[in-house]
Amino acid sequence: QVQLVESGGGLVQPGGSLRLSCAASGSIFSINVMAWYRQAPGVERELVAAITVGGSTNYADSVKGRFTISRDNAKNTLYLLMNSLKPEDTAVYYCNANIRTNLYTNRDYWGQGTQVTVSS
Repeated sequence: QVQLVESGGGLVQPGGSLRLSCAASGSIFSINVMAWYRQAPGVERELVAAITVGGSTNYADSVKGRFTISRDNAKNTLYLLMNSLKPEDTAVYYCNANIRTNLYTNRDYWGQGTQVTVSS
């Protein structure tokens, strides 16, 4: 069984910063791409940022220059540093990881989500 557990969400004022973490645990053989998604009320879930095992990254245009995704492969942990936060960044943020549990099986796993609210 594999679990992804997010932490670090909360309430922050516009212009502030937060760092999200996502720890993967369980029967993990290897982890491929890891990513952060977000979903605001009434809006489809959208990709925020993704990172490969080798550290290549891509970002949604709306967060480029403000958010930084990173990972610690030794700890099976994903991070998202969010700077210059705006009210439109308010959403539930979800961790996603493509995890191989043995040589023949891999699939996407999701965390439970963490709320980020940007408001004065």
